[in-house]
Order: sequence, then structure tokens, then C-alpha cells
Amino acid sequence: MSVDWQRSNILVTGGASFIGSHLVDALVGRGAFVRVVDDLSCGKLENIEHHVSSHAVEFIQADLREPSVTRRAVDSIDLVFHLAAEHGGRGYVDLHQAGPATNMLLGGLVFWESWKAGVEKVVFASSGCVYPNWMQGDVEQELYLTEDMVKPPHDADNMYGWAKLMNELTLRSYCAEGRLKGASCRYFTVYGPRGIENHAVTAFIARAFVKQNPFEVWGDGTQVRNWTYIDDIVSGTLLAAEKIDDGSPVNLGTMERITVVDAVKEVMRYTGHNAPIKYLTTMPVGPLNRVADNSLARSLLGWEPKTAFFDGLHKTIDWYFSVKNRADIARLLSEDVLTER
Repeated sequence: MSVDWQRSNILVTGGASFIGSHLVDALVGRGAFVRVVDDLSCGKLENIEHHVSSHAVEFIQADLREPSVTRRAVDSIDLVFHLAAEHGGRGYVDLHQAGPATNMLLGGLVFWESWKAGVEKVVFASSGCVYPNWMQGDVEQELYLTEDMVKPPHDADNMYGWAKLMNELTLRSYCAEGRLKGASCRYFTVYGPRGIENHAVTAFIARAFVKQNPFEVWGDGTQVRNWTYIDDIVSGTLLAAEKIDDGSPVNLGTMERITVVDAVKEVMRYTGHNAPIKYLTTMPVGPLNRVADNSLARSLLGWEPKTAFFDGLHKTIDWYFSVKNRADIARLLSEDVLTER
């Protein structure tokens, strides 16, 4: 499916969120008409308010788990980017199951109503959480997760991962039966400006911002991740919309293997915050070794990340320090933000 962005009516569910709002920026820049539906449980209207004020974006504040809302949302839409989800950082994913379980209902409604309304294509925001937990336990293994590793017997990451997996499989079924065109983008640990403090990189930055002493790190710091900069995620998502029709999943992630402690030390170095690290080994850490193999994205989409982790980290720190208030962030970190939405 080739996409003529200037002639397309686009729905972005969850479009006021961190990732969603950056995607909206890119779509508006391409001349698309964009409708955003977001209940603002995680998203912030301020992220897209300038687009709403200029009438480049139609905004609907509502919960897509209500069928009538979803039906209204997809009316006269050509292409759906389905990013809305009940989600949070590692603390939320590990400690809450009922909320993320509703993502199965949410995806089912979006796919069903899209088909009924004649939407041509749905691009689904999936996650590295669909990969089997049992594969990701050895930090010494140089593991790169390929798309074909997601297969029976499935072992997804908590109910959040299971819901993402079920939505992937559902969308592929719609595509196989000719009801929709589709693609699933498996995002790996996204970070960047507008990120929120219940996700790791922003949490590290927030702790340096308030000069936390000792500096708290969940786990022993050896966990391996491949944090992916927001601009790279957006570019890959748009390419998936242009180049994948059959519902195939594709990893969008860097292949840099970064440990939590190395990320923390760079945050502290760059911000000039010198404090001892306190490892909280009883806190949720998730899989110990999660890094994408992005070779399929390179071959299918012609995509690869352009932003090295430390470069993107510095950009994110500069943004955070320029817009945040220390008293507000200190109060935020003293509450349950790291384990809630």
C-alpha cells in the first residue's frame, strides 16, 4: 500500500501520548488530516495543542474501549495508527494485570470497527514484550531477538505482553482474510523528549535532575536493553505503513547493547551529578537481556536507527532540564509514579 499522506485521513489512537504525539507531528508535517482520540489517562493535550489550535488535528477526548467511541473515531478514516493502550513502565507492567488485559478488548474493537467502516489499513504499536521471557534471562548471552522467535509455546511478558501478542495475531488474521491491510511495529524501550518518569531513561534523568542521593537503580544494574530514540521509532512506523500490508510484525529497535548501570553512569556524568548508586534488588526489573535484531526492518523498510544511544540520551537530558521544575519532579518521585501509569 503506497500512502499519499496529503490525501489521507489518519486516525492516531493515543495520539496525545509520548510516542503518539511525535507521530502526529510527523503526519501533520506530511500534510495529512489527523484525528486523535485519547482519554488523557497518560497522554497530555499540551503535546498536540498547537496542532489542535491550528485545526491541523481534530481531537476527541474519549475512551476507545466504549464501542460507540471507536465507531465514531474510525468514520471516514483511511489509515489507523493504533497506539492507545493501558500501559506504564516496568513497575506498572509487573504489578498490574487487569488494566493491561483491557488492551485485548481495545485492539479488538479498533480492528472490528475499522473493518466495518472500510478503513484500508491499521498499523499496530506492538512491543518487545511479546518475546518469550525464558529466552531473556542470561545477561552474558549476546542475544538479538528476531521476529520469528515469537511462536508457540508463547511466553509473553505479563498481561501487557500477552495483550500485545493477541492483538498482533488478531490483526494478522484480518489481513489473511482480506478484511484489512496491516502491520505491527514491535517497539523496543522508546525514549526521548516528552517521555514520562515511569519509564527507565526518563526516570534516570529525573533522579539526576533532583540530585537524588543516593541514586536509586532498580535491580543490580546488569540488565541489558536497547533503548531506541523517538525519532527513529516514528520514521520506522511511517515506513511500515507504506511498505507492509499483510500484518507482519517488524522490530523497531537499535542493536546497541546498553546495561542499565552504563546508562545511569552516563546520565550522572553528563549532568554533573556525583552520587553513590543504591541498587534496589527487590524492585521489578523485567527480562534481563532484551535487545532487538533489526535486520528485517532494514531489508523490508530500508530502516535503521540514526541516533546512537548516548547522543539521544544527551538530547533528552537537555530537553528535560530545560522544561521541568525541580520541586514538581521531587514531589513526583516521592509518590507512586514509578509503579503507576
